[in-house]
Amino acid sequence: MEIKNFIEKGKALVEDGKYEEALKFFEKALELDPNDHRTWNQKGIALRSMGRYNEAIVCFNKSLELVPKDLDAS
Repeated sequence: MEIKNFIEKGKALVEDGKYEEALKFFEKALELDPNDHRTWNQKGIALRSMGRYNEAIVCFNKSLELVPKDLDAS
């Protein structure tokens, strides 16, 4: 499965409120490309939705570290 498929599946799961399951897809995507800022941002969104704010902030910061001018970063 390609990284974009993992990201899209994870995003769909977040929309369905299945955050824990979504997190697994984002983590698989990050295994394939740990420097994909979009995946770090999506993982942060899932964590934030679960109330895991400190972990979410780490993900958002990593996303911005990779692409400082990312307008889609949460």
